[in-house]
Amino acid sequence: MKIVQVHVGNFRGIAQGTVHFDGHSVLVGDNNAGKSTLLEAIDLVLGPERLSRRPVVDEHDFYAGQYLNAEGQPIPLMVEVIVADLNEEQLRHFREHLEWWDANTKALLVGPPVEGTEAAGVAPALRVFFRGAYDSEEDDFLGNTFFALPAPIGAGEYQTFRASDKRKCGFLYLRTVRTGSRALSLERGSLLDVILRLQDSRLKMWEELLASLRVLPVADKPELGVTTLLAAVQASVKKFVPSDWAEDPHMRVSELTRETLRRTLTVFMGTGARCPDGSSYAAPYQHQGTGTINTLVLALLSIIAELKQNVIFAMEEPETALPPHTQKRIVSSVCEKSAQALFTSHSPYVLEEFESPQIKVLKRTGGVLTFVSASLPPTIKPKTYKAEFRARFCEALLAKYVLIVEGRTEFDALPAAARTLSKTDSQYFKSLEALGVAVIDAKTDSQVAPLGHFFRGLGKTVFAVFDKQEEKQLALIRAAVDHPYESPMTGFESLVLQGSNETVIRRYALGVVADGDWPQHLIAVTPKAESDLAALRSALSQYFAWGKGSGHAADLLASCTHWQEMPKYITQCLHGIFRVVEPSAPPALPVEP
Repeated sequence: MKIVQVHVGNFRGIAQGTVHFDGHSVLVGDNNAGKSTLLEAIDLVLGPERLSRRPVVDEHDFYAGQYLNAEGQPIPLMVEVIVADLNEEQLRHFREHLEWWDANTKALLVGPPVEGTEAAGVAPALRVFFRGAYDSEEDDFLGNTFFALPAPIGAGEYQTFRASDKRKCGFLYLRTVRTGSRALSLERGSLLDVILRLQDSRLKMWEELLASLRVLPVADKPELGVTTLLAAVQASVKKFVPSDWAEDPHMRVSELTRETLRRTLTVFMGTGARCPDGSSYAAPYQHQGTGTINTLVLALLSIIAELKQNVIFAMEEPETALPPHTQKRIVSSVCEKSAQALFTSHSPYVLEEFESPQIKVLKRTGGVLTFVSASLPPTIKPKTYKAEFRARFCEALLAKYVLIVEGRTEFDALPAAARTLSKTDSQYFKSLEALGVAVIDAKTDSQVAPLGHFFRGLGKTVFAVFDKQEEKQLALIRAAVDHPYESPMTGFESLVLQGSNETVIRRYALGVVADGDWPQHLIAVTPKAESDLAALRSALSQYFAWGKGSGHAADLLASCTHWQEMPKYITQCLHGIFRVVEPSAPPALPVEP
């Protein structure tokens, strides 16, 4: 079973929105784009334990808090989920509620009689939905889940989609590490409880445990004074009530119900600390490190997947507190063992485990949720994508802003310059990292426009920094990106050398020599204190050409002590990006003296 479509209406930050899935998927987008809300919406429909909450929904679950219209009538909250790829057991169980899903058109076939059911890509599907609303008579919020078919006749109601039906779907939702506090308790719905139920285990320890706790002495030592106090309370009470009331007051561990014990019992684990007697000190597993908790939770999910064989996992941010190699291994393992895995993530290492069409880029504008399935950037072949471009591409998918540069030198130099200026002149500049701008190396100026079109199509704000162009190519770039910055000359290293202040040129050149980094084959043009500016620029031009791709231009810009030492073009680009991302920034750099 796999989720193929989710439609959300009037739920939290989403007024309307539809998202399609093609199997394993990862949701990316800006903060508050609707990633977590989408998973919560699915849980509202498919989560077996979700409707046990009271109330099922509340005021804040309705878009903009609007649950009544101007006439005082309830505005419904609706979530519809379509699942396909049903196994034989599910087909039998849901046989009265099946429709036909066309994977080619991403739509249900319309009937009756339904035609085209034998076509390629068409398969049985189940459509279920949640409906919630405010009930003025009860002064409460009510909601339930239903099968979409069969449709009710007359004033009838849709057939209820019960918890037992939902368990046939095998949906499990793990909310970041917050859910970890329940994973290894025996509370109903915890991961440990799910595993025991899947194994058909029935805990038979409750009566024995309850009997032991009833007779367990608590605070009955005379020196504690509790027994004396309770006796005084009993004597006082008997002045007002019959003598057989308030008999034998004493302390017990708890209210002694099964549910209390389920919430209380948890797994203790060794902490690595040693007690004075040499034994290992154990603490509740919630007291372990965040990374350990996450790994434990995911290990339990792996066990559930093996037991259930047809489980759908939805998981928020599997990267939390885990190193990159563990993130990748966990995501790969969950995908291998589940029928479908849905993730939200802000980690490029997680995104690297997915093919580009499995990455769903979400965007929310005015309450309307839209999505784009990522594809390979233009001119990037699958082999190249996997070998060298994948990590940078994933970083760009996670960013709201993308800066396209035409070569490796700019890729190194512009972030270095921005970091330096953010320290020396913070009122006019911020680092690209702080602004949330991802940098993409186009490799050549001819690829700036295609990449600009590609990332704008994903809803990104696109900047581009490039050499001076012919008019035709410049027009293509301007049409493809939001904010083009054309250099006044060709060659970024030349621009750095010609545009940088003499003070920084001299300081940098003599510093390279002093550090012993000047190459022997350029000994004849070694910079000296008495060298004039033209000689220094010529020597550094040869040095940059020899160390092409080694980041020398970036090092020169990073050695600047204020923005006036850098080329005007670079400072204008970086300040312009700052003003776009943060409109409250100063309107312009001051006029240079």
